[in-house]
Amino acid sequence: MAVHRLRLWWRRRRPYAAAGAAGAFVVVSAALVLTLSSWLREDEAPRSFSSDSADLVDLTLLKNAKEKGALCLDGSPAGYHLQRGFGSGSNSWLLHLEGGGWCRSLQSCALRKLTALGSSNYMERQIAFHGILSNIQSQNPDFYNWNKVKIRYCDGASFSGDVENELQNGTTLFFRGQRIWEAIMDELLGEGLAEAKQAFLTGCSSGGLATYVHCDNFRALLPKDVTVKCLADGGFFLDVNDIIGKRSMRSLYDDVVHLQEVGKRFPNCISVMEPAQCFFPQEIVKNMKTPTFILNSAYDAWQIQHVLAPNASDPQDSWLSCKLDINKCNSSQIEILQGFREDLLDALSEVKKKREWGMFIDSCFVHCQTSTNITWHSPSSPRLNDKTIAEAVGDWYFDRRVVNEIDCPFPCNPTCHNLVFVSPTIYKAGLSSSVI
Repeated sequence: MAVHRLRLWWRRRRPYAAAGAAGAFVVVSAALVLTLSSWLREDEAPRSFSSDSADLVDLTLLKNAKEKGALCLDGSPAGYHLQRGFGSGSNSWLLHLEGGGWCRSLQSCALRKLTALGSSNYMERQIAFHGILSNIQSQNPDFYNWNKVKIRYCDGASFSGDVENELQNGTTLFFRGQRIWEAIMDELLGEGLAEAKQAFLTGCSSGGLATYVHCDNFRALLPKDVTVKCLADGGFFLDVNDIIGKRSMRSLYDDVVHLQEVGKRFPNCISVMEPAQCFFPQEIVKNMKTPTFILNSAYDAWQIQHVLAPNASDPQDSWLSCKLDINKCNSSQIEILQGFREDLLDALSEVKKKREWGMFIDSCFVHCQTSTNITWHSPSSPRLNDKTIAEAVGDWYFDRRVVNEIDCPFPCNPTCHNLVFVSPTIYKAGLSSSVI
């Protein structure tokens, strides 16, 4: 298996475009020349946007993982990184669910188990915490001294699958995301989470989807007098037609839900609609009770590339330049992007009815904004109403003000850090692009 990186960089443009951090795609090649494209994970933040003083946090492998069935795709134990809080944050806990896309077939899951997104054998033994996980007050003013946990993602179905038999048509694969969630929560309760006075469940991309799925369960783990809230970053995936009228994202979710028996998570929903539809946040939020903050771009880079204009629906590459750099979209493409923004705002209609919820919907061409310092909180961070994302989230969590920020349409926000790609993501039959 050969691994190589395709460079991704940010750049600031005037008057409308703004710059951002560097990133990379990981392309995993197998002997059959099957590929799995992957977005940069949060722990791989480029050095130029990482603080040299950020502490490295050790990987902890889950105790008794085999007995609990809490195993990665390859059968290795699930894991997490725990950084202890200090001072006034000693009894406060912030958990972050890592993202990394989904695998939709036995073939793609078999490839995935040869990576850190399917096996703890490939996970870094130490990672630096940045953004919402930073322990530096200037980078993370409200949560820097909390106990912080990054939960590694290695099940391929947003911590939601649960299949008893690991032998799948002759291939050994463990679809145990739900058990990973339960076992890690049980272990963290013993590590001090049970004594928390404040708790915050967060997640990015497919980890953001997992946040919607598990938020109410997280609330139920702690006493009623504990402040418990959730934040989903870049996880509000839309069930919409792509540029040729296909529901590409629903097709992906349909494969994931059936492969890993995710429908068991939504017994009421699957009785009235297709199981794949029940996996979309638009449906999940209808029954959620726990206050949740939705952080999303109205022009989410991953969704534009994979939900709105996937390669399979654009064989002539007429959208290629637009998908690489939003500033290169032509007028008709911009019109379609504005329609995509309206689809997101329509899908958020249920959230607008929830008085304790909050949102920060900016107009940046980006995906996941809590995981790097430059987008989370820095002098050049994106702002709405002169507030960084970190400031808006802190104001909401601590009830300092109501936060329901919706940006004006692109290209109106000069503080945006818009991603610019040097190469498109790769999407081959049977394989799903990973997500940050």
